[in-house]
Amino acid sequence: MTQSNRAPSAPAWPALEVEEWTPTRDTLHMWTQIVGKVRLALAPMVNHWWQVPLYVSARGLTTSAVPYEGGLFDAEFDFLGHRLHLRSSTGREREVALEPKSVAAFYAETAAALRDLGVDAGIMPVPVEVERAVPFAEDTEHASYDPDHAQRFLGQLVAAHRVMSRFRSRFTGKSSPVHFFWGAMDLALTRFSGRTAPPHPGGVPNCADWVMVEAYSHELSSCGFWPGGAGEGSFYCYAYPEPDGFAQHPVGPQGAYYDRGLGEFLLPYAEVRQAPDPDAALLEFLQSGYEAAAVNGHWDRASLEDDSDRWAADGGPAS
Repeated sequence: MTQSNRAPSAPAWPALEVEEWTPTRDTLHMWTQIVGKVRLALAPMVNHWWQVPLYVSARGLTTSAVPYEGGLFDAEFDFLGHRLHLRSSTGREREVALEPKSVAAFYAETAAALRDLGVDAGIMPVPVEVERAVPFAEDTEHASYDPDHAQRFLGQLVAAHRVMSRFRSRFTGKSSPVHFFWGAMDLALTRFSGRTAPPHPGGVPNCADWVMVEAYSHELSSCGFWPGGAGEGSFYCYAYPEPDGFAQHPVGPQGAYYDRGLGEFLLPYAEVRQAPDPDAALLEFLQSGYEAAAVNGHWDRASLEDDSDRWAADGGPAS
């Protein structure tokens, strides 16, 4: 195997101050909502809205294959080449440049590219889960794109995805993929106990309560990464419904804490990045945050958990 055409090396856990890249982040948030809403309009419904997120790819964020009349298409935000790639199973392709431009311009260009591919998707052209829901076609305020910030954000997602995927492998019960919810702009992974949950009260800005009822229909423990708040963003763990004793449960590593306002355990991204072993630090947080839900919620852990290294311990299957 040759090693030509290798990408320049980059930090495994890149630094990216929220204040430094907020203009690009907020513009990307709206751009991902536009593309995510196309997937929402066309993909068949899956429990907990699992048909709507994007997924981390080697170059950015992708819809994966989306069905439409006549075949499949996909869309990928390429944060290395700085293009939105739109591809159809007919062989046709279109691109939209990722560069400083308004949400309104991106919305118009993406809609035109989809029409050229024969993809007809009527979306609700207004963002969700934000306080100020300016229609996409009218949003000229968000118009920033710094390629370096986008590339470092990809580095954060890749690092988080790698560790969260390893954490996911330890669970044999129902669990979500590691996926990017464009509503809140967070990378998330959710485990389920197998029991139903009381109806969620809703209350999310510009999001119908029935959307949250579907998302939280069953008892769960969720974790993820959010590129917001202070510093360089935060990892989080929460439970729904939150069992008695959850907030008092010991969660590591040092630097993790329970935020009563959010009802979540938080671990600053910078704490992970600067740890002697960042992967181990994040795994400790994800595992202990899950145990706060599973122990205090009396989950049937014996039937839901497994050793993801069991094959390696026996020499592993032939590869």
